[in-house]
Amino acid sequence: MFLRPWIFIRGAPSMKFLPPEGPPEVAFAGRSNVGKSSLINALLSRRGLARTSNTPGRTQELNFFVPDGYSGEGDDLPPMALIDMPGYGFAQAPKAQVDAWTRLVFDYLRGRVTLKRVFLLIDARHGIKKNDEEVMDLLDKAAVSYQVVLTKTDKIKSPAVAKLMAETEARLKKRAAAFPEIVATSAEKAQGIDELRDALARAVNGAR
Repeated sequence: MFLRPWIFIRGAPSMKFLPPEGPPEVAFAGRSNVGKSSLINALLSRRGLARTSNTPGRTQELNFFVPDGYSGEGDDLPPMALIDMPGYGFAQAPKAQVDAWTRLVFDYLRGRVTLKRVFLLIDARHGIKKNDEEVMDLLDKAAVSYQVVLTKTDKIKSPAVAKLMAETEARLKKRAAAFPEIVATSAEKAQGIDELRDALARAVNGAR
C-alpha cells in the first residue's frame, strides 16, 4: 500500500467539505510545527506531497490523501485514507482563525465514523505538553483510539529517547483510549518509518 504513489484529493476547511465516509481513515494530529507534514512525506515516500513550513499553523485544513488510482468516493474505494490535521496550540494567525481550525479538528475527531485511529505526534525535544493532554482528554472522552508517535528523535541522544518513551508509556497506561505502543521516528533520518507503516496497517485492520 505504501509503495504505490499517493495523491492529495481534498482539503476541507469545514465539516461540510469533508469527503463522503468510505474507506477507513487514520489521522495525524499534533501541536503546530511538530513535524506532521514532514513525517507524512517520509511515510509515503513523496517529497512535497504534504506541504511543510517552519511557520506554525501553515496547515489550515483537514488534508486528505489516498493511494493513486482511487477517487475516495463511490465504489472504487482505497484501502485507507490518511488525514493531515491542522496543528493545535500556537499558530501565527489571527485568534479567530486559530479557533476555527481548532473547532474543525475537534468536530472531526468526535464525529467521523470511519476514523480508525489518531496518530498523536509529540516532539521528542519537548515531550507531552498541556495542550497535548487536553487533546488526549478529548480522545479518551470520545473513545477515539490514538497512538503516540515521537517525532524528531534524531535531535536528542539515544538514552534520552529511551527515557522519554518509558515516561510516556507510563503516562499512557492511565488513559482509556491510548494504544499501548509508541513509535519513535525521525522524518529527516527516515527512522521508524517502517514501524509507523506497520502501525497504520494494523490500525485500519482493527488490530489492538
